[in-house]
Amino acid sequence: MQLGRGLSLLVGGARSGKSDLAVQLGEAWPGSVTFVATATAGDDDMADRIDRHQSERPASWTLVESPQFGADGVASLAADDLVIVDCVTLLVSNLMFADIDEPSIVQHMHDLAQGLASRTAPTVVITNEVGLGIHPQTPLGRHYRDTLGRANRATASAAETSLFIVAGKALPLQDLTITW
Repeated sequence: MQLGRGLSLLVGGARSGKSDLAVQLGEAWPGSVTFVATATAGDDDMADRIDRHQSERPASWTLVESPQFGADGVASLAADDLVIVDCVTLLVSNLMFADIDEPSIVQHMHDLAQGLASRTAPTVVITNEVGLGIHPQTPLGRHYRDTLGRANRATASAAETSLFIVAGKALPLQDLTITW
C-alpha cells in the first residue's frame, strides 16, 4: 500500500499502532518532518505518555505543540515537510473543555482537514475510533463520543487515504458507492 501526497487519516482504537505507523511514515519520508502535538500533560500518566511518544520520535523532527490546532495554523507549517498531527482525539477534547459547541468543533475539524488536504506535501492525521466500545455511562462521555465521531467524519471527508489500524495492521477504508 502506498500513501499519496494528500491528507491521510489513521484511525483505530487505543494502542492499535496508529502512532507507530505515523513514525514509520515520517522516518521513510526523504525530507523534513513536522510533528503537531495536541496533547497536554494534565496528570502524571499523560506526562509519561507524552515523554514516551517523544522518545519514540527522531529528535530532528520539528515539534509544534498546539492543543487547539486549527486551519489558521496550517499556513505556518513548512510547505515541503511531511506533517503528522497527533491527535484529533485530544484536539476535540481540548476544544470541548474550552466550551466550544459541537457544530463549531465539527466546523473547526472540517476547516482544518481542508487546509491540511491542500498542502503540497503529505499530511498524516491520527485519531481514535471510540464508537466501537462500551456505551459511555455519562452524558459527557456520550457527547464526546458523538462529537469525535462527527469530527472524524469531517476529517475523513477531506482525506485522500483513510486507514483503519487494528493490531498494528492497516486496513484501507473506502467510500461506499450505492447503485441500484
